[in-house]
Amino acid sequence: MPGLRKFAFPILAAVGIAVADQWSKAWIVARFNPYEAKAVIVDFFHLVHIRNTGVAFGLLSNLDPKWVNPLLIAATVFAIGGVIAYIHFLPRRGPAPFGLGLILGGALGNLIDRARLGYVVDFLDVHWHHHHWPAFNVADIGISVGVVLLLLDMLVWPNDPERSSS
Repeated sequence: MPGLRKFAFPILAAVGIAVADQWSKAWIVARFNPYEAKAVIVDFFHLVHIRNTGVAFGLLSNLDPKWVNPLLIAATVFAIGGVIAYIHFLPRRGPAPFGLGLILGGALGNLIDRARLGYVVDFLDVHWHHHHWPAFNVADIGISVGVVLLLLDMLVWPNDPERSSS
């Protein structure tokens, strides 16, 4: 059982992000037509209903979804397996387990969309007047924060002797 305890915190983080992501997307889909936008902070932040058939920043969205979507689903499943393996072999110190949980939850949230809908719902639009950052969602935030936590873990705890013995 001690080996399973190391999965508790990452799984809680993953479930939290995946649930928040799916809830927020359902809320947007229920209240917004596709491509409809509403200003939250004028000239800075809008909520918008985007259907992203590609990957981050809309890359690959102009390709045929009949082969891109299955490829992205397979890549996501493979990545989820890698994250789970990393959690298994990673010591329990530092922010890495939580970061991996956020990445796992974000990947699951977007995988659910991609498998169920054939696209990912993005709805957070940050911009400065007409200069837009690509729309994103709660899953993307989880993945981004998780990567930052992994980087912090590598920079702050890289040679911790207790980590190598865990």
